[in-house]
Amino acid sequence: MITPVGLVQPIGRKRVAVGGLEVPEAVIATQMKARMFALGFITKQIIPMSKDSDCIRKAVVNYPKYLSQKAPEKSEPRALAVESIMEVVKAVELQDQIKFADYAVKMTLGKPHLRLLAVDLIPMILMSLSDPLGLNSESEVAKSCGLNCLEALIQRCSDSVAAIRARALSNLSQLIGALPSDTRSHAVLKGIMGKEGGLNDLLRKRCVDEKAAVRKASLLLITKLTSLMGGAIDEVVLKTMGTACSDPLVSIRKAAVSALSEAFKTFSDETVTSEWLHSVPRLITDNESSIQEECENLFLELVLNRVSRAGSTVVPRNKSSSSPVSVETEMESLFPEGVLGLLKETCHGEVNPWVKRICTNLGKKQRLKRNIAIALQNIIKTSEFTWLSRSMPIEKWTAPQGAWFLLSEVSAFLCEAVDWEFLHHHWQLLDKCNVGESTGTHVEVGGDEAMEGIECKSVAWAGDRVFLLQTISNVSVELPPEPAADLAHNLLKRLEEFNMNLTEVNAHVKALRTLCKRKASSAEEANALVMGWVCQLLSQASQVVDSFISEASDANKNINFVTPPRSGRSQKGKRAIPLPKSQSRAITAIYTIGSVVIVCPSADLSPIIPILHTIITSGCSGVKLTNNLPGPTVSIKEAAPSLYVQAWVTMGKICLADGNLAKRYIPLFVQELDKSDCAALRNNIVVMMADFCVRYTALVDCYISKIAKCLRDPCELVRRQTFILLSRLLQRDYVKWRGVLFLRFLLSLVDESEKIKQLADFLFGNILKAKAPLLAYNSFVEAIYVLNDSLPQNVHTDSQGSRAERRLFSIRGGDEKSRSKRMHIYMCLLKQMAPEHLLATFAKLCAEILAAASDGMLNIEDATGQCVLQDAFQILASKEIRLPSSRGSSDSAEIEEEGGGDGASGSAAKGRVITQAVKKGLIQNAVPIFIELKRLLESKNSPLIGSLMECLRALLKDYKNEIEEILIADKQLQKELIYDMQKYEATKAKSKIAEAAKETDPKNRLGQEMENDFRVASAMADAAAAATARSVLREVNQGAATPPLSAMGLPKLKSTVGRSSGRGERPMDVLESLRRRQTFNSDDEN
Repeated sequence: MITPVGLVQPIGRKRVAVGGLEVPEAVIATQMKARMFALGFITKQIIPMSKDSDCIRKAVVNYPKYLSQKAPEKSEPRALAVESIMEVVKAVELQDQIKFADYAVKMTLGKPHLRLLAVDLIPMILMSLSDPLGLNSESEVAKSCGLNCLEALIQRCSDSVAAIRARALSNLSQLIGALPSDTRSHAVLKGIMGKEGGLNDLLRKRCVDEKAAVRKASLLLITKLTSLMGGAIDEVVLKTMGTACSDPLVSIRKAAVSALSEAFKTFSDETVTSEWLHSVPRLITDNESSIQEECENLFLELVLNRVSRAGSTVVPRNKSSSSPVSVETEMESLFPEGVLGLLKETCHGEVNPWVKRICTNLGKKQRLKRNIAIALQNIIKTSEFTWLSRSMPIEKWTAPQGAWFLLSEVSAFLCEAVDWEFLHHHWQLLDKCNVGESTGTHVEVGGDEAMEGIECKSVAWAGDRVFLLQTISNVSVELPPEPAADLAHNLLKRLEEFNMNLTEVNAHVKALRTLCKRKASSAEEANALVMGWVCQLLSQASQVVDSFISEASDANKNINFVTPPRSGRSQKGKRAIPLPKSQSRAITAIYTIGSVVIVCPSADLSPIIPILHTIITSGCSGVKLTNNLPGPTVSIKEAAPSLYVQAWVTMGKICLADGNLAKRYIPLFVQELDKSDCAALRNNIVVMMADFCVRYTALVDCYISKIAKCLRDPCELVRRQTFILLSRLLQRDYVKWRGVLFLRFLLSLVDESEKIKQLADFLFGNILKAKAPLLAYNSFVEAIYVLNDSLPQNVHTDSQGSRAERRLFSIRGGDEKSRSKRMHIYMCLLKQMAPEHLLATFAKLCAEILAAASDGMLNIEDATGQCVLQDAFQILASKEIRLPSSRGSSDSAEIEEEGGGDGASGSAAKGRVITQAVKKGLIQNAVPIFIELKRLLESKNSPLIGSLMECLRALLKDYKNEIEEILIADKQLQKELIYDMQKYEATKAKSKIAEAAKETDPKNRLGQEMENDFRVASAMADAAAAATARSVLREVNQGAATPPLSAMGLPKLKSTVGRSSGRGERPMDVLESLRRRQTFNSDDEN
């Protein structure tokens, strides 16, 4: 047989594999020369002759179709076939080219290898045409040809074979890039995208496709389409791109970053800016170094350089105060490209940690330029100038959000670019124009909007002062001596007043320490200067706190029946009663002590610890540090809850500096975490316990289960904080996946919060799958019991606390909502297992749940026991526990596209043989267990019979070949299964019809007809059930049809009770053999 032209392997090695044999390179070279000669002969001699002969013309026109039918499925020969076909097609007339294009469109509806070939041919055909979309053609055929090809290619993007989907998406992106970039072409593509079920809908689905190649190709297509989307981009597609930046595959993350960055370059609206900043900068912590570098380059190009361009070209215009243009509008016009929105988003709480990291990396690599610092100063100056030019009070002015934050980060590496006069001016301005008391004590007012505005301004100014102080600390080396001394004196004076906002305290303390260290002539002198003001500040702070406690105690003696002041809002539209000034100063003093301890851990804290102990133990009897400490006479927890919370935080900071103190106070932290009703305090204690776990791992290890209880906290913030902190500790191996900790995390997969569910999906789907692949397998059966709040019979617990904790971390109940949550968790765990673990899990479910129910070790009359058994049935019937079926010829193209070679196919075939042998043995052991359990449930008339029959039906379909041998050897069992399946299917069909008749309105004619013809429907259900059962077991008798019920007769169900020999003993032997199963060692045992 002569091989068609173009169907040979390319030259790539000295010996090339063709048809499973290694062929010398010289032979392949000869074939390539023959191919080129044959193509030249056809295109240069035969095709010109076809103009004069209809017979030759028919042969030439049909020759590309012949090559298409003979094209190989492997990727490289198929590419040569496409090249050869296109050589012939290009040489024929335009009318014949259009006809072949229609033939290629029809091929997209054929078999998989033809669809794949058509997907490769269509872009080549369109690019070979001078007018692919028929925009300049008057012929309707030419106009429709290009659109038909384009629509056919788009349809193949949703093909059932993943390789065809990926190839279609990839070719579509290449085609869009090659099409003419004129307005009319863009209009045609936009029209296709705007259709219902068009490209936007397609991209939403393909970006979350189960196959990585499809996701990558869809992201590349988005990159090409970005320039065609006009002034808007689909928000769902945008969100999907952001989610893809966290994909477990490196190639997908790179493609998502490229697509999202292309959109950010094209569009400057707030939606795209926000999505980019929330998705790309966080990749600075990615494990792949190339992604980190790309993240730095993109941030430098799209953020810092954009800010530099906008800030360097600012020319303030003097506007009169009566100008109709608002300040915001004028600022937007002065700073184009959405720079103000970009700066605002950089200081977002979820973005600024990554911005800090990127700026630090760029600064260490000396990639930050002076222009960025100068531009940020110009933006702040321009904003102030624009505000003052309208004769508006400076007290109400705030700099553009994010400007001071970004300047504080880059100034650490650009000290010389920051002007001291600029810093000094704004420090005096921000320090002088502080709105009211910084501690936030306000009088009650009836107008809520005015107070909200004042508070917003106060918080904004406090944040600006923090970033300004950080900038001053960064450039303190460049400060003149006298201004530096004056600034240090001013900072210490403000700290001693204890009336500033808490967010500013840390900045003041750190700036003061930096000034002392950088202006001292030696390290000893710097330490002495720091220790001097630290001791002075601690002494004054302890006096302020002690004074407040004395006042509170005296007031408590005089007034014992006064209702405690309310916090929050007293009434709608009014503020609550303000805090006393002494209490506000005490709160700031307590917080200042904690900040000072972090800066100077060696400071003497002996006078302060008794005061803090008095506060945190107020209202608690029997908790004292020493016998010499005075007991609290007033409950600070009730009188001053904010002070109470800050005292715990400060004590935690002190314990981090003093290990001996930590040993005594960590139990108190755990006790307060368990009983506190304040969400803010619980959140702070969880953070402190995580820090203790890093510093004092052995001390905290026994309390991990107590911390894990916060995963079920009623406050979403506490749950999310606990999940994040424990996940970090587990990844860094400070905590091990021992005991019930893994089971505690499972409920986060079905948490009410979408953010927590996303975090849990990422933890289980990416991190744990690589770090501890056996964890899901080893804990699977135990998870079924725990989630149903059930214990195996051989496990006993009498602890009331453990019972309550068990119930807290369970999803007990047989209702649909609880069952769906449990099934979602089970499916997530099964997806993390390797094929061998799926088989082992199947065996464990049969041995430890089904066999336990048969032996009476699992109480199936109890509600929780029934839920456990029903969950096991649903898991065994689910598709997630099935092994991936062997692929037939229809998917051979997909295997080839994903790079499967001869060695890989050989090992895969060997693995399939082993898997089939294991499955055969597994089913041979499982079927008798099902039969015994079915008889037991029937004897008890249990409602679980339906679940068992559904599971058994699924097994009969999935393991038909393996079950066939069992049923051939046991004809009685075969008859019983056929009879039971028919009976169950008939009952199920009748119940559905009855429910439909009840739900229909009796006055409705249709409902009356259904009720009248119910007997006929029942007969039809019996027939349908018989047909279903026969279809399931059709191949049992080697292709012969199953005999009807009338010919079979009713089978006699034999009991195993009192039987000592025969087939009845077989299931018990199986149960004993299954209990001697092999176990897999857990990853955390090393």
